[in-house]
Amino acid sequence: MAALVWGSVLSGAPARRTHNVVLITTDGLRWQELFGGADEQLLNKEAGVSDPAALKQEFWRDTPEARREALLPFIWTVTAKEGQIYGNMPRGSVARVTNGHNFSYPGYNELLSGKADPRVDSNDKKPNPNVTVLEWLNGRAPYRGKVAAFCSWDVFPWIINRERSGVFVNAGFEPLTSAGDPGRRAMLNQLLADTTPFVEGVRHDSFTFAAALDHVRAEKPRVLYLSLGETDDWAHLGRYDNYLRSARRFDDYTRRLWEEMQGMDEYRGRTTFVITTDHGRGSAPVEWKSHGEKIPASENIWIAVMGPDTKALGERTQTGAITQSQVAATAAAALGEDFAGAIAGVARPIAGALGGR
Repeated sequence: MAALVWGSVLSGAPARRTHNVVLITTDGLRWQELFGGADEQLLNKEAGVSDPAALKQEFWRDTPEARREALLPFIWTVTAKEGQIYGNMPRGSVARVTNGHNFSYPGYNELLSGKADPRVDSNDKKPNPNVTVLEWLNGRAPYRGKVAAFCSWDVFPWIINRERSGVFVNAGFEPLTSAGDPGRRAMLNQLLADTTPFVEGVRHDSFTFAAALDHVRAEKPRVLYLSLGETDDWAHLGRYDNYLRSARRFDDYTRRLWEEMQGMDEYRGRTTFVITTDHGRGSAPVEWKSHGEKIPASENIWIAVMGPDTKALGERTQTGAITQSQVAATAAAALGEDFAGAIAGVARPIAGALGGR
């Protein structure tokens, strides 16, 4: 019976064209910027902007739609047109975390394991007691050894519980070890060793993306998790200019990964992207720097889905909120796998995010 549950596949679901899933998160990117672009209240020296005039020229536009496209061109010219995006609160779309803590480890546990857990209440390096969707898929024959995670934050080996799960995880300042060009790998590792981190425990997203891209080219994983961290770091440091530029880099990394995969037979027309964040942030002019239990607004997030089984419906509105806990089952369901049915307490996939074109 246990084997039957472990091997469960969505019953009654339409056949999936998705063969691979990519989950991308950028830490603490607010829904306000995702849907409205640069915040006018923060384009000033009080928000840590070194050159307000230059930043306005770079990111300010007359309408929210133009501003968000200037900030996140791939999300709004490709993802929004070919997929679905949730979380624009003024339009009646609510996406939120349910763990009550509104910070990173509880958020990553919720989105990866499909449920909040009161035992996960700090960012300490403790092995996650919960089975993540990455671990669950890696335990199934079609995906075994074909699941990989590349993460900027050095806590992820514990969040994914690398020792128990067997998932390939490269995080923080660990040397890059995946297959690929050995000369390039040696160069990246030397640069990583020679680069001074600006935040303890978090490497620059450029290294994380480069490692993930090399792994895709060499190993062709079926399930990939890319976790970026600089948006959160620059916000905590009170540098709105670098926060915006990190958000744009996240968008560009997403574009480059999508285009790389669409140029490969293993991925073209067979890959679903699920894109989100671990928590929100407070409002301008001060609380945007922070998040947590004392800043209830930081429970509000956003979620995007794009792939061959997702209808091109753009910005979604729905009755009631969707939750961060639905991300894991949505990623699994794209592959035709029933993660929510296999493990008690896991939230169901986002209704309507997957249903074929």
